[in-house]
Amino acid sequence: MLPKEGHLLRIFVGESDRHEGAPLHEWIVRRAREHGLAGATVLRGLEGYGAGSRVHTARILRLASDLPIVIEIVDTREKIEAFLPIVDAAIEEGLATLERVEIRLYRRREESGGA
Repeated sequence: MLPKEGHLLRIFVGESDRHEGAPLHEWIVRRAREHGLAGATVLRGLEGYGAGSRVHTARILRLASDLPIVIEIVDTREKIEAFLPIVDAAIEEGLATLERVEIRLYRRREESGGA
């Protein structure tokens, strides 16, 4: 159960970024789950640029373009603040933002008992 007021951690990295032998976005999602955070979603961007101002795009002529990846994690501020040092240590290049969000619902589908 989550309170009505939560926080959204949004992490921007590159598709080719890795940590401990795994894609960085996968590593972050696994660590978030291990730390009991409410949920995480990975989004793949079509185009973007970061601190280095190098544009990464999904255009057909640039198939190996290291597309932008956004990982979104929602939970309480306390749980996200406790998780941030883990993320900070794993990211060599990227951006992380934190914002307040209003949680309207958080539920899962009930397992069918089947008779």
